[in-house]
This record gives sequence, structure tokens and C-alpha cells, in this order.
Amino acid sequence: MILASRSPQRRALLEQLGLEFEVVVPEIDEVEDGPADSAAVENARRKATAVAGQRPDALVLGVDTMVALDRVIYGKPEDGEQARDTLRALSGRAHAVISGVCLVQGEQVRTAVARTMVRFRYLDEQLIDWYLNSGEWRERAGGYAIQGRGAALVAGIEGDYTNVVGLPLTTLLELAPELL
Repeated sequence: MILASRSPQRRALLEQLGLEFEVVVPEIDEVEDGPADSAAVENARRKATAVAGQRPDALVLGVDTMVALDRVIYGKPEDGEQARDTLRALSGRAHAVISGVCLVQGEQVRTAVARTMVRFRYLDEQLIDWYLNSGEWRERAGGYAIQGRGAALVAGIEGDYTNVVGLPLTTLLELAPELL
């Protein structure tokens, strides 16, 4: 299997299952607007098909994770101010973490969507400053990492924790039970 992603969290989750894979990072243009479910699946498909075009014999996994609240998609913040604005918007509210999953092997393309609801605590400016100063928000959808210091921001979740980390294992294994 090939993981079409640079995400260390996705690698760690696949390793946790004991799966053998290699990493090939695709260069694609990502969809950043529209319905989050559709955008996440489209981005996952683009990642997987870009790599599958180079390796048509392999099973290729593409994944894309987004944070959505009130039809607004919060991607990876470009800078600290955008991260601050994102955390303020999510503060005290529940948002959806949506992952598109795509498996491509030859002509076969399988896709699925996972959705987990995450409820944030009320975040005062001191807590936001503490989190931003950690730098952990960089390269994270929604500007936080639940598996790290971002856990301090979360009041609760409903759904698959691994989806919030970046690879919904339950969804992946439902899509491809042959992996185990």
C-alpha cells in the first residue's frame, strides 16, 4: 500500500495497525470551498489518483481532513493570526471534523466520508496564547491537534477519535477490510 500523504499522524495510525506501506507525497491543487464532505472526498481522490498514475499496480490511500462550522471550512491556518481567528470561532462550540478517504487500485476507486463532532471548551485569550505559542497549530486543519496539546481545548467528542487525528481507521477498514 502507498499512503499519498506527508502527514506523520496518518503514518503513525497505519503503523499502529501494523500495516506495511510506503509514503509518496502528491503535488495537487486542493478544493477549499463548497460542502466540506464533497471537498474532502475530492481532495482525497486527487491525492490517491495522482500517485496511482505513477504506480498503477499499487493500492493507494488518499485522505483529506477538514474542520467545518456553520458551512465554513477551516483549513490549515496560514499564520498565527489566522490560527487565532479560527480558535476564537471554534471556542465554546461544536464543529465537525470531516475526512474524505479514497483507495485506488488500477481502475477501482473506493471512497468514503467520516464525520466526528468535536466540542471545544470556552477558550479565553490566555489559553489561546498558550496554544499558539506551542506552534502545534501549524499544518493542522482547524488549527489544532487533538492528540497533542490541543487536547486541552476539547470538552468532548462524538465519533471516531482517529478521524480527528487525521485518518478514520474505522472508515478505512470498512472500505478495505482486506487490509487486516
